[in-house]
Amino acid sequence: MSDQYTMQDPTTQYPGPDESFEQQQEGPGLQGEMAPKPDSGESSYRGSGRLEGRRAVVTGADSGIGRATAIAYAREGADVVLSYLPQEEPDAREVVELIEAAGRRAVAVPGDVTDKAYCEQLIATAVAELGGIDILANIAGKQQHCPDILELTDEQFDETYKTNVYAMFWLCKAAVPHLPPGSAIINTSSIQGYQPAPILLDYASTKYAINGFSKSLAAQLAPKGIRVNVVAPGPVWTPLQVVGGQPAEKLPEFGASEAPLGRPGQPAEMAPAYVFLASQESSYVSGETLAATGGMPTP
Repeated sequence: MSDQYTMQDPTTQYPGPDESFEQQQEGPGLQGEMAPKPDSGESSYRGSGRLEGRRAVVTGADSGIGRATAIAYAREGADVVLSYLPQEEPDAREVVELIEAAGRRAVAVPGDVTDKAYCEQLIATAVAELGGIDILANIAGKQQHCPDILELTDEQFDETYKTNVYAMFWLCKAAVPHLPPGSAIINTSSIQGYQPAPILLDYASTKYAINGFSKSLAAQLAPKGIRVNVVAPGPVWTPLQVVGGQPAEKLPEFGASEAPLGRPGQPAEMAPAYVFLASQESSYVSGETLAATGGMPTP
């Protein structure tokens, strides 16, 4: 496992993909059953008090980028409300233990973000349990490859938009009345919002929507002292890829051909972006999309 804090060659900081990456799980998938297992910073992320006393809600907090962000937030001093699907409980339990080991409070709230009532209850639980909320990190996502628009069902299109776009809208709308000045909302786009793959028609279009939504909301909330920003990851090794996000036969080359750094990113490499955008260090940053794409260009 790599040490994130030692200067090194980013092309070899983590291993590139190989035949071991070719695997599939039934959705929603568990990080604990992946091999190689993604690095979400469990052993490498070191905090420095940048979010001391903050109260965060993180969706998709059981695995991948959400897991890495929840761990990083706790080690930076925040209490964390974790949102994840009930089927992801084994992964989520590990995150709860890691947050508590950091001396912070973890509130587990399993449920489905495609349900408006759950989204509203998630925010209400955060306010009740933590006394408020000042960080909302919308990270949960749905991605299913489909090579032909004629095969893309209404059901998949609808679920992708509800997971990636509607949930973000519902959560932001529920959270805003509780967010004090200095709060931060961080949404999650993708390189697919700039370089859409033909097999990810529905997913890529949600990422365009997230960018536009976030820039508009940032302008709307700026007078309230609430910042809204976006992280746009490139190809990152998470359960999203092995539950149909990519064709299994493509995974042995995942990230190697697209990213100039020659490998997929790891969730641990995304978390610092979410920490920066939540912290006071980014006090003059709003309406921005921070790309962490391994060198893949964005406008």
